[in-house]
Order: sequence, then C-alpha cells, then structure tokens
Amino acid sequence: MNIYIVIPAHNEDSCIDLMLQSLVEQTLQPKQVVVVNDNSTDTTETIISKYTKSFPWITSITIQSSSNHLPGTKVINAFYKGLETLDDDYDVICKFDADIILPKNYLESLVTIFNADKKVGIAGGLAYIKKEDTWVYETIASKEHVRGPFKAYRKACFNAIGGLKRSIGWDTLDVLLAQYYGWKVQTDKTLQVKHLKPTGKTYHKSSKHLQGEALYKMRFGIVLMLLSALKSAIARRSLTYFINTVQGYFKAQSHNITPLVTEEQGHFIRHLRWQGVKKKLGITKA
Repeated sequence: MNIYIVIPAHNEDSCIDLMLQSLVEQTLQPKQVVVVNDNSTDTTETIISKYTKSFPWITSITIQSSSNHLPGTKVINAFYKGLETLDDDYDVICKFDADIILPKNYLESLVTIFNADKKVGIAGGLAYIKKEDTWVYETIASKEHVRGPFKAYRKACFNAIGGLKRSIGWDTLDVLLAQYYGWKVQTDKTLQVKHLKPTGKTYHKSSKHLQGEALYKMRFGIVLMLLSALKSAIARRSLTYFINTVQGYFKAQSHNITPLVTEEQGHFIRHLRWQGVKKKLGITKA
C-alpha cells in the first residue's frame, strides 16, 4: 500500500524532531510525507529542514495563518494545504500531529489491518500521555475510537465521507460518517502512541464553547449533548468544561449555525450514539 502522510505543525520545536525520527525508524516507511509549517515562530522550520534534506520522501511547505491554536479549523486548513501538494496515487492517507511518537511498527500494523478487512476505512492505535515516569492511557476517548493525532484513512473511505471537516469535532464526525457509509473503524490496542502534549493543553481561551458548537453541528440533540458533555467533563474532572460545552451548544442553536451533516445523517448519528449509551448501561447485549 502507498501511504501518504500530512503533518500540520505550529510551534512544535519541542516535539517534531521526535515525531519525524519515529517516522524515519518505521519498519514500513511511507511513500510521501509533507510537513506543513503553519505560522511557526520557533525553530520548527529548522528541524523540519534537517529531515527534508536527508530523506527525499519528506517534503515541507510553510503557510501563514492565525497564531491562535483553535481546535479543528486551523489544523484541518493546514492539512489540506499539505494534501494539495501530493498526487492522488495513495491507498492510505494519514493525518498525523507533530506532537506524537509512533511505535516502530505503526505503519506496518496499519497496512495489516487494512489488508485483513476491505471494509475497514479508518484505523489507528491508542494515545498515551506521560504522568511522572509512566506512560498511561489518555482517557478522554474510548479505546474503540481512533484519535485525531494519528489517524489513517483508506482512500475510498476518505472520499466517501467528503474528507475532513474544517471544524472542531472533525475527528468524531469522520468516524460517524464512515459508519454511515458502511465502513468499519478499527483500533489496534497494541499500538501505543506517545502523545507529548495532552489534548487541549495549548488551545486558545476563545475555543471554550466550540465543543458544544460541534455537537450541535453534528445534530446530537439536547439529551445526547448533555450526556456527551458530562462524560467528557468527568474524564477531564472539570465542571467548567461541562458548562462551556452546554453554553456552546445553545449558543450555536440560537445563532442557527448550519449543521455539518444532513438530517438523515443526523438521525443515523443519534441512533448510533443511543446504541452506545444502551450498551454501556447494559440495556442491550454487547
């Protein structure tokens, strides 16, 4: 399989050397990698250059955008700037963050997953963060969910879902739409990806209502929004997160923001989410 990778990077000089080195050391190397230096003001560009000079399959571009680290829009805009520089001769397209360290067999394992089942459209490992001297699972997501920092898409699935949405919540919506179009999502729990910057650590304060807005745009409905906000708030141990999410949802509703999905897709998403809730409550069989 031809694997192409796009890596958005904004002020990542503390991480990106480790990330790119983990790519270079893969047991199965990608065909093409493009690093998108997104308005960095530190030494990110210098570190990227070290790799582009040594490895012809790694290229880079520099773009100018907002310096605020707003989740969703900024990173996906950078992703598409990188994707535009690549040809269409890929089987798997990956969106990786610059603040991760991949296990050496990550790409080889992804190819094994995709080859084993032609209906798998999205695949990836699990995120681990460092606490003291130990790497522990980052508990903000289910172990069945492929996280945004290290996501791989089969080309047909990527095209079916219409690519990635330029909005916070894109890395939940892609999974939901993949299932809507009949694709499977698979995690390999043996693939422990080191996440060097815990999710949300660098987000700008103006992003506090965006998660609620995303739930509105995915047509979750009020009850599912409340359950989702509560679950995430508990994982983060933050009542403020719950309040901000709820406020963001109703703010989006009051402004009549256009949803990211059709009514039919929204119905499917709500049904799928309710199935998950019932399963966890033991109402239905696993």
